[in-house]
Order: sequence, then structure tokens, then C-alpha cells
Amino acid sequence: MDDPLNLVRRALVRLYSLWVSATYPFASLGSNLSIHFGADVSKTRVHRMKWGNSVTINKDATVRVELLLDETDEPVLVIEDECIIGPRCAISAKNSIYLERDVVLAPSVLIQDHSHAYKKDVRQTIRHQGITEGGRIRIGQGSWIGQGSVIHCDQGELTLGRNCVVAPNSLVNRSFPAYSLIAGNPAHVIKQFDAAKGAWVLGSSRRAETEIGLPQAELQASR
Repeated sequence: MDDPLNLVRRALVRLYSLWVSATYPFASLGSNLSIHFGADVSKTRVHRMKWGNSVTINKDATVRVELLLDETDEPVLVIEDECIIGPRCAISAKNSIYLERDVVLAPSVLIQDHSHAYKKDVRQTIRHQGITEGGRIRIGQGSWIGQGSVIHCDQGELTLGRNCVVAPNSLVNRSFPAYSLIAGNPAHVIKQFDAAKGAWVLGSSRRAETEIGLPQAELQASR
């Protein structure tokens, strides 16, 4: 028999999810949202967020769009279908953070496309110097981001190809090709799927880094 407290918790999550779906002015929101009542989503800027179907936001996760100077309605945070944001995760978007479908964030992951400014005026405290111009982040379909990892882009573009695995407690501050196992601080490729060999190999190749996201049939056709 299920614990009655679990039944109550699930009911509260369901009710809160329905309330958020009905009252938050997202740029776009799919069906079947599940958001824990302990999550923190900044309502004032959700019009710059686009979420797909069956998105799950777990307890104590923080999802926010930082203060924007432009007044356009273009979304700067996109979370596609069936993404899971684990407990205590933090996503902070200023320019563009894009999670393709079925991306999973384990607990305590940080994804941020900007930094705290510290060079503007050294006489000012850091919190009064605002944030940097920042960059753009895209995480490929089916990727899994391990517990305690940080994905940070302060300038330019950071892209993870599809089905990447980021090992726990890694710092990702540059792009990596599809089908890569990434680990370390800063992160580097430990293993990568070689489409030509049909097997996982140690390290990465220069050719693989130019073939981000291409499925095997397309790779073979391009040769």
C-alpha cells in the first residue's frame, strides 16, 4: 500500500501544476506539465519561456530569465518535450538556453549563459555590477547531465550534440560533439561513439568534432 503522504504530495504537485499551467503567461506551454510546488519559477518573465509537453520540474529547482533590455517576445529559455529538471537544479537564461527534447538534468545541475560582472568598477561590490553580456547554450536531444555539473557560457556559443553524457561534478564551458561521454573540470571527452566503427572509442577525433549531431546514415552518405 502506498504511503498516504506520498498520495498527498502527488495530489499537491498535480494541483500546483494545473494552477501554473492556467495562470502563468508562458510564451508557449504544452500539455501535462509537472512542477513541484517547491520549485521557483520567476512568473514576471515567463512570457520569455517556451516549454513543451510533459516537462517535469522537481522540488527546489530554480528556473528564471534574467532582466532583459529588449522588449521583444522572443523566448530566451526553451525546454522541449519530456525534459526533466532534477531537484535543486538552477537554470538562469539571459540570451538563449535551449534544451532539446528528452534532456535529463540530475540533481543540483547549474546551467547559465552569463556571469556576474566584476570588471566594470572594482570599487563596487560584485552584486551591484550586474551581469555580463553572456553567450548562448544548446543541449542536444536525449542528453543526460550528471549531478552537480555546471554548464556555463559567458560568450559565444556552447553546444552539446545529441545523446551526450556529462559525468557528475563536471564543468562544461565549451562545445562537444554528439554521442560523447564528457567529464572533468574543465570537461573533456572520455569516450565517443565512432559511427564508422560502430563502437565506443576512447577520446575524440577531429573528424568527429565536425560531425555534431549527424546520425550514422547521414555520416556514411557524406563520405
